Amino acid sequence: MKRSALMPIEFIEDWEQRIERQDAFWHNEIIDRPVVNMQFPCPNAAFPAPAEKTFDSHRERWFDAEYFAKQALYGTMNTQFCGDALPKVNPNLGPEVLSAFFGMELEYSATTSWAIPNLESMDEVDKLQFSEDNLYFKKMVELTDTLLEMGKNRFYVGLTDFHPGGDAITAFRDPMNLNFDMIESPEKVKALADWVGKEYFKIFDFFYDKLQANKQATTNWAGIVSTKKWYVPSNDFSCMISQKMFDDIFLPGITEECRQLDAAIYHLDGPDALRHLDSLLSIKELNAIQWVYGAGNGRASDWLHIYKKCQAAGKGIQLHAYQGELDTIMEHLKPEGVWLAMHDVKNSYEAEAVIKKITQWK
Repeated sequence: MKRSALMPIEFIEDWEQRIERQDAFWHNEIIDRPVVNMQFPCPNAAFPAPAEKTFDSHRERWFDAEYFAKQALYGTMNTQFCGDALPKVNPNLGPEVLSAFFGMELEYSATTSWAIPNLESMDEVDKLQFSEDNLYFKKMVELTDTLLEMGKNRFYVGLTDFHPGGDAITAFRDPMNLNFDMIESPEKVKALADWVGKEYFKIFDFFYDKLQANKQATTNWAGIVSTKKWYVPSNDFSCMISQKMFDDIFLPGITEECRQLDAAIYHLDGPDALRHLDSLLSIKELNAIQWVYGAGNGRASDWLHIYKKCQAAGKGIQLHAYQGELDTIMEHLKPEGVWLAMHDVKNSYEAEAVIKKITQWK
């Protein structure tokens, strides 16, 4: 969708320029400077909080679309968006909701949900069925529609956290069982991954088309806001398997995910997943890498060798950094193809200083 056809954000005058910079990111290009995302609570927050509401269970709260949308609007209108940050809200029923679309059940806590594995063996895959009458699918539609209504000209509505591919299969079987499957019946794992992938593309397009019909920019949990049809291929299960297993069973599906999109950024999660970086960098259709080194493993500036390797392969990089790291990052990395999120910017003065600094990044 052309930027001129998108829903404008009424309280951000340069929303089009912010999206233009993020569109350029996918091509390792710069309009005037790298993308920088900064947001923090408004110093004079005035938008009223929604009325308090009590629930009989965590699940009931998660399933209340109107409550979720009102909370999202309250948070958005009391946040200041600087640099290239734009207000966005993603409908959310937890990271394994795609697997729930196929007949699984989810358990809920205050902050997340998790799947109850429903395949006792790989011989039971016939019990997996997707239907638009599925409870979780219908609830995701309701959440999306409610956010679209609540967010008109105030925030963009994103795609949910689908977690397809190997992670969807892991939810069906449980990680330990899937590890045995990878040894005992790898052909069945691959067949299931291929089938889930084909169904996933239909599901993805259903929600993508709904958002496009409502003039939404494309966004999701990874934070980028763009006119491109983009998403985040991932496989957190990959940290448990060898490079050969990954290449044989899962890499073809990840490659196909990228081919179905205008742009893609791979979510590489944790040091044990680094063994697969070379394979991922070989995917022509993959635009960028989101390297998540994990808590206790330093900061972005401690992993410059990984970012350099991605840039040398022609891939963009998404960095989550702190102001004290900027000089080091700018000294060692190229500005082209960088999408930068700053975690410790607390006010507009600090935001202006960051923009001034990175504008000089050459």
